[in-house]
Amino acid sequence: MTTTTRRGLVAGMAAIGIGAMAKAASAGRSRDPDLGPNVLVVDPGQPGAQAAIDRWFEEQERAHFTDRCRAILLKPGHHRLDINVGFFTQVAGLGIVPGDVSVTGHVHAEADWAKGMALVNFWRSVENLAVRPPDGMDRWAVSQAAPYRRIHLAGDLALDDGGWSSGGFMADCRVDGTIRSGTQQQWFTRNSRLHGWEGSNWNMMFMGVAGAPVSSFPAPPYTTLPTVPVIREKPFLCVGPEGEWTIFVPALRHDASGVSWDRPPAGRHIPLDQVLVADPTTPVGAINRALAAGRHLLLTPGVYRLREPLRVVRTDTVVLGLGLATLLADHGSATLIVADVPGVTIAGLLVDAGPQNTPVLVQVGPRGAKGDHRGNPTLLSDVFFRVGGAAVGNAGTCLEINSHHVIGDHLWIWRADHGDRDGGRVHVGWDESRGAHGLVVNGDHVTCYGLFVEHFQGWQTLWNGEDGRTFFYQNELPYDPPSQRAWRADSQRGWAAYKVADPVRRHAAVGMGIYANFTADPSIVLASAVEVPDTPGVSVRNVTTISLGGGKGTIAHLVNDAGEAARPGSVRQTLSRYAGSGPPARPTPPAE
Repeated sequence: MTTTTRRGLVAGMAAIGIGAMAKAASAGRSRDPDLGPNVLVVDPGQPGAQAAIDRWFEEQERAHFTDRCRAILLKPGHHRLDINVGFFTQVAGLGIVPGDVSVTGHVHAEADWAKGMALVNFWRSVENLAVRPPDGMDRWAVSQAAPYRRIHLAGDLALDDGGWSSGGFMADCRVDGTIRSGTQQQWFTRNSRLHGWEGSNWNMMFMGVAGAPVSSFPAPPYTTLPTVPVIREKPFLCVGPEGEWTIFVPALRHDASGVSWDRPPAGRHIPLDQVLVADPTTPVGAINRALAAGRHLLLTPGVYRLREPLRVVRTDTVVLGLGLATLLADHGSATLIVADVPGVTIAGLLVDAGPQNTPVLVQVGPRGAKGDHRGNPTLLSDVFFRVGGAAVGNAGTCLEINSHHVIGDHLWIWRADHGDRDGGRVHVGWDESRGAHGLVVNGDHVTCYGLFVEHFQGWQTLWNGEDGRTFFYQNELPYDPPSQRAWRADSQRGWAAYKVADPVRRHAAVGMGIYANFTADPSIVLASAVEVPDTPGVSVRNVTTISLGGGKGTIAHLVNDAGEAARPGSVRQTLSRYAGSGPPARPTPPAE
């Protein structure tokens, strides 16, 4: 099946038909918002719903680089459906707790299209449902940018489909059966309740998870922490008992363990009359005027081509995307700029670099931001970035965080290592789709859970702020440097996958996997996977390095000069703890 690329942006006739069916099914329900033809709102027992879901899956199963984005929203009640989730598809319940929307059937991701290999099963999500599979098991065989959130699964869960899978994210879930990780190379689970877990490969991390395996890194490679220091769950759409639609924003939690919904969830409802519901034809000026006036923003599925950035300037603003709504940088513009204000939430978005270089795709706070937001931090949840792959893309830095007290909850920042074909070309390459850094953090007290950054040409992650924390990090170094000198001309060390700047005095990173696959020049050596200041306030724990592809390239050390080399013939290297030995760190005065 061919995909719809940017050379052909007109949706297929099947999609138009489904959109018309969705609107017809909503006729007479005056409280239902018009979310456009790429959103299917399903009532319990709705005639034709299964056929419509199946047609969408047929379109999306192989659509690795399509511009079609879809959302399937299930209203409260009991549904009998089988929902196979393809590329660029979100499936979500519209209840306040998962049990409000129950599905007898499967809500699953498979890799049949790739003969069981789920290594590129990206860009899909499922959230806020209770799933009761008749055979007692379900499957979520995915890799990056495929969150499994706020699910109550009455059965077992498989995380692979027989072939390899690599790098998933689960949060706020209850699984009554056993999770079997199978071939999953790495996985991050946060604030959940599990009956059991079986399997491991390289890097499995659990935070605030009842029923998680005991820490045993490196054999097996489980890292388990009892609580999550600070978190706000991702906002979601819900429908109340009188048919009223709202966005529910969960409350901030400290030292959290278990799911957020085992009792009536704390948080606030935002009525949709306080929200601008936008589509790709909505002018940027209109969106920015609404944001400046204090309205929130719901982005319906599609590609938003932006010649100027969306600007979030008000405290507590929510920007929520449906169906992986995509912000595309056009003519070198940033896509999103957030002022130095507290309590902002950005969630459910894909940010795409355009062909003209963009210095910073998304900026949170201006450089030099000083606000103290510890009581009301900003949240970035399920925010993904892509440089190249679908088309030529160029960016200096994908995400720059300058504000203090920001939470990143599942970020995948990707310079493409493979791409769509257009006239025989693949939109990747050292000189074609360029990206220097995935993430740059200049703010203090920034915390990331489930941080995935891959294939950039300089430091993948550069951390300049104090008191930063990363819990689970996945990185593949760039595949395509043509030589050691071409990769970094000023030094033979190469560019570390995770760099904490020399002046930093307090930082912590736990559960890190960093992998080399220098296919263009397998002789390349990276001196250190992680570079940090040598001071007692900086701690790095449970690090794994591997030379992939039968040994394409070498990582000489894991952290600074500590640890053995991952080289051809070495299956896996690990380091349980690195703590600096320099002068003691001095406390930083509170932010003004």
